[in-house]
Amino acid sequence: MDLWVATSNKGKLTEFKVLLNALPEIKFFSSSDLPVFSAPPETGSTYLENARIKSKALKAVKPEAWVLGDDTGLEVTGLGNLPGVHSARYAGANARDSENRAKLLKMLQIRNINDRSARFRCCIIVFTDKGEEWIFEGVMEGQIASKESGMMGFGYDSIFIPKGETKTLAELEPSFKNKYSHRAIAIQQFIQKLSH
Repeated sequence: MDLWVATSNKGKLTEFKVLLNALPEIKFFSSSDLPVFSAPPETGSTYLENARIKSKALKAVKPEAWVLGDDTGLEVTGLGNLPGVHSARYAGANARDSENRAKLLKMLQIRNINDRSARFRCCIIVFTDKGEEWIFEGVMEGQIASKESGMMGFGYDSIFIPKGETKTLAELEPSFKNKYSHRAIAIQQFIQKLSH
């Protein structure tokens, strides 16, 4: 089966490929493989709405294919669950990952917040080749580190310490993230539904 993923984020694409590696029958494509495709603005107020916006836009171009869209965010309890759906553009519309992380650490410092508990939340929407909509969600609990650490991963990985760990996601082996992350949990649900 052909599975098209509605993202141009290279970090996400790599993760999806690894997570879906268990399904050799899947041929993997992304919206960046299309000669012309402009990603729609993420105007939703929830991860579900944004995932649907992305997957619907790609499904309109690839109606015969399976299409997957996701939206993921980091929620920090002490910041009222910000940055949330704005995680990718927390420091501005075209902010780099490093700028988003710097702003988050600065906000915690400025507000002198002691509760650094946080969670990554992922919502995935899959449109089947017949147009059915499947929804999957995954959550990874943890806390925000006092400073950046580690070189692996992307996004907020270098400041997020998973629950029960002492190292950030960017310091832990990729195999850890591929087993326990919010995205891994949601993809596992998708794989299970496919096999039933």
